[in-house]
Amino acid sequence: MKKILIRSLLSLMLLGSTAAHAAEAAAFSLAPSAELRYTIKAKQSGIPVSGNATVQWQADDKKYSVHSETRAMLIGKILDTGSRGSIDSFGLAPDQFNEKRFNKPETITTFDRAKKTLKFSASEQTYTLKGGEQDRSSAVWQVIALIRANPDKAVTGQDWKLFVAGRRDADPWTFRVVGNETLQTAMGPQACLHLSKAPPADSKDQQLDIWLAPGLDWYPVRLRFSDADGDFVDQTLESLKKTGAGS
Repeated sequence: MKKILIRSLLSLMLLGSTAAHAAEAAAFSLAPSAELRYTIKAKQSGIPVSGNATVQWQADDKKYSVHSETRAMLIGKILDTGSRGSIDSFGLAPDQFNEKRFNKPETITTFDRAKKTLKFSASEQTYTLKGGEQDRSSAVWQVIALIRANPDKAVTGQDWKLFVAGRRDADPWTFRVVGNETLQTAMGPQACLHLSKAPPADSKDQQLDIWLAPGLDWYPVRLRFSDADGDFVDQTLESLKKTGAGS
């Protein structure tokens, strides 16, 4: 399977300095629990690839979990990711992030709250937990929670900063509001807020763009992962089913 597809599709999916560890506690509002299904289109060296992804998001006032499965035609499941944890004054507080890639061993990232240590099964790297840290599965949902509670700040040019852990290490991520756009989806046209997480100018890391729909409780309608060489993975919401109480 093409490397970009395996690397990019993180369950919703597939989010400075060390000071970015400590985000300030802020108002947040968690999106209602839901199952989201996406269609996927990608390109690698001019070769089209298609598939689908399912995201299970569950949250209440004490804990959360998000689980994503990505499947490609003719291959089957190529990525399985999950994040689970509690809710604290910062919002989502992950305990564990796991990722299983096609033909690769599973990796586990652990947020040891008792020892205030962030550690990785795939490396010896560690970080001190100071509050607000996220993983690659929880990051998008943390941004959603912050924007839902602060819609007046969902304006062009606004930045949302997180410290995000992956499989081997962690980095500061900045999501900037690009503007408002209307997307055509299987669920009809959706007015969306477009945010972009761009890599530093001297980095070859991916750019991540997300489109959140305020009319759909700010769920992610589209996510696009882009590489500098023109390769990309683009996933668009196909269906949405709320699964929480009263849904």
